[in-house]
Amino acid sequence: MSPDARILSALRRTGDVGTSGAELARDLGISRAAVWSRIEELRKLGYDIAASPHQGYVLRGTPDRLHSDDLISRLPADRILGREIQVFLETSSTNDIVDKLARDGVEEGVAVFAEAQSQGRGRLGRRWESPAGKGLWMSVLLRPSLHPSAATQLTVMAAVAVARAIQNSTGLVPDIKWPNDLLFHGRKCGGILLELGAELDHIRHIVLGIGLDVNLHASDFPPAVRSLATSLASELGRSVDRPALAAQLLSELDSAYRDVRTGRFAALADEWEQRCTTLGHRISIRTGSREITGTAESLDEQGALLVRTEHGRLERIVGGDVTLLGTSPL
Repeated sequence: MSPDARILSALRRTGDVGTSGAELARDLGISRAAVWSRIEELRKLGYDIAASPHQGYVLRGTPDRLHSDDLISRLPADRILGREIQVFLETSSTNDIVDKLARDGVEEGVAVFAEAQSQGRGRLGRRWESPAGKGLWMSVLLRPSLHPSAATQLTVMAAVAVARAIQNSTGLVPDIKWPNDLLFHGRKCGGILLELGAELDHIRHIVLGIGLDVNLHASDFPPAVRSLATSLASELGRSVDRPALAAQLLSELDSAYRDVRTGRFAALADEWEQRCTTLGHRISIRTGSREITGTAESLDEQGALLVRTEHGRLERIVGGDVTLLGTSPL
């Protein structure tokens, strides 16, 4: 953990009580002058850090920007996901960056955020609008010991983790639409994109991308999707603390990923089914040139969707474009 992350962690831990420069210097193994220098740099980044002879340093406020040291300071030391965090002001796509890191042999758990993406994408090559400072655009590198046929578990895991993070941070309770969308009243506020690097029977790596519309207004969405999209701020009626939500999201992802790694996927699947609006509905799924119509019944043990067709046959679906019949496709 860097000195700045350790300072922010200490300031959060002591709260309004504050901590002295001498205590910070002792804990960090640096001089009080070096502590003061780091505090000044944090202030330049927008952190409101008060100082007084009696209380020492007190963190009064934080900026609405993503900062790797700040995010690290909010997370437990024993995490898997978010063990390394990179933040870019702008990039083409966070998935592209993490894919390169994966091919370079980087250990799983690295998380990449961007304040803006110029070529953000969703499933099926659709464009994902990613305006600066308005959402959470992120990707995480995973290297699970799973057969490629079980990769759908990671989409289920991520959907549950995102829903938990939203609920715990804002009180809002999003719906999940299979396979990868977070909705409020049928309008999309977030999506998950899983990109797989695998052999026939072995996953080399997975890039887990998440796009979450946090503080967007209606005018931030393209006209074509304005009636189909929403944001947390629109649903809540006020702006959301993005750095706090980002840290909560990483924490929930880490917890859910540990469940997958230790064979506890069934509990995640049960929670997913409770949150999912697709189950029990008649749906149409397009997979390539094939279209399947039926009733979504449940998930199987690998996270695939089981659909009972109109002819009574049970189909196992691992991906596709889903439309709830009687609604517009999202």
